[in-house]
Amino acid sequence: MPYVDRQNRICGFLDIEENENSGKFLRRYFILDTQQGSLVWFMDNPQNLPVGTDCVGSLKLTYISKVSDATKLRPKAEFCFVINAGMRKFFLQANDQQDLVDWVNALNKATKITVPKSSENQQNSENQKVLPDVVGSKKQVSYRTDIIGGVPIITQTQHEAGDTANRSEREALQRSHSQLPYFLGRPAQEHSVIKSGYCVKQGAVMRNWKRRYFLLEENAMSYFKSDLEKEPLRMIPLKEVHKVQECKQSDIMMRDNLFEVVTTSRTFYIQADSPEEMHSWIKAVSGAIVAQRGPGRSAATLQLRASLYYIGFRGMG
Repeated sequence: MPYVDRQNRICGFLDIEENENSGKFLRRYFILDTQQGSLVWFMDNPQNLPVGTDCVGSLKLTYISKVSDATKLRPKAEFCFVINAGMRKFFLQANDQQDLVDWVNALNKATKITVPKSSENQQNSENQKVLPDVVGSKKQVSYRTDIIGGVPIITQTQHEAGDTANRSEREALQRSHSQLPYFLGRPAQEHSVIKSGYCVKQGAVMRNWKRRYFLLEENAMSYFKSDLEKEPLRMIPLKEVHKVQECKQSDIMMRDNLFEVVTTSRTFYIQADSPEEMHSWIKAVSGAIVAQRGPGRSAATLQLRASLYYIGFRGMG
């Protein structure tokens, strides 16, 4: 889901077809900045890139005339929407249907604020930085979103059964882990897995930030260089974890969605890709600790802490 960062900008990961009509989408981190009047995208969250790293693409909001669902235009691209900007159409893929609706609404709202309706005929083609094609498209189930009276109406479109089965097989082909932070590619037979996914972790020595694949199991939380690796870079036994919580130093460290896992020997600082993912990890790790320790005073204390945290988070929603 897109979220608002500390600079009051709407941010999040999307896939974009940077080469028009190529059918190949690349994972990018988008920032919708209404103060600057632009939509920009980077290889990753700029907080994880070297200081001064330039964006790989940008689009002025004044060029945008309409943003809408693109299921009919690109039936092979799941959760796809299109940005109409002058003579160019930008096709993007959201993470799920709600993500699609949120981005379409946010972009349309932003362009209505900055662009008078009478200026639609004054659209110009924008300068675009283009990178080589890397990844193929994907497809599962398509939806159509109609905006009626300002309310998004979501309906599922139908597909041929054989087509759907073939597409499901194609979806099993993995995309580069550096381009797809949310991809969960480890074997399905690991039944003890509670939660898994990509986050960004601070190193212990160099204090640099690197994207790692995290795996939460019944007795430990491990992280790997990628979801293809079988041996973890490190395993953190849950019995050594004192607490997991939202990081109180996130402002000092200039990191959004930052949480910390405090152990007997070290505090691990981990950045999720969205507030929802951060709270999900905190809840999952807290619950795993409670389940492992079983009944008892310490377990009851952790359960109460996890419950109060979850209730507080939902109360903020």
